[in-house]
Amino acid sequence: MPKTVLPVHQARSRESLARLLKATVEVLDKDGIEGATIPRIAARAGVSPGTVYRRFPDKDALLREVCIRAFESNYKGIKELFAAEHWEGKSLEEVARKAIDLTLKGYREHRGLLRAMLFFIMQHPDAAFVRKVEELERKSFAELATLMLTRKREIHHPDPEEAVNFAILMVGIAAQGILVLPPNPKDFSRLMPNIESDLEDELPRMFLRFLGVKE
Repeated sequence: MPKTVLPVHQARSRESLARLLKATVEVLDKDGIEGATIPRIAARAGVSPGTVYRRFPDKDALLREVCIRAFESNYKGIKELFAAEHWEGKSLEEVARKAIDLTLKGYREHRGLLRAMLFFIMQHPDAAFVRKVEELERKSFAELATLMLTRKREIHHPDPEEAVNFAILMVGIAAQGILVLPPNPKDFSRLMPNIESDLEDELPRMFLRFLGVKE
């Protein structure tokens, strides 16, 4: 994968880069991929478009950097939050409910950003970039699955490892499919008027019942 960021040596330069990346995230969240133009991002960051181009050769390079950093941050957050020592004495149900709650909250609060990054990554021709994102996703997935499998005695599915992996995947697909992918986040309300509150109630229940966990 080609290098996207020029070396940063001075504190002011680092601060400028941080503002630029933060502005890119905010513009993506609000305006999507098409609306995330270099002039708009630069204005949001309080820098000139020329400053952006001195760091990144083009918009694609900037967006790749933002995506990689976002997935790295997500992985680090999951690794820290779901470290085994933080969950001593907690049940699998408590772990699952927390994980699902955070997933739904994140998808709702950052729907625009997640939607923009999803379509950007899906359509990107740089295989190395896509592999890097997929590896970070896999590592995040594995952190949560590993913690849940330490409570294997609470799982009554005949194949606990397969069941945990499948259940985590299905939660992600359901949350993404309902909260992120539709052009209008209220699209599924025509089928279920209270879809968002139903997700909060029913996803944990489905997850736990599939694993055979007694609530």
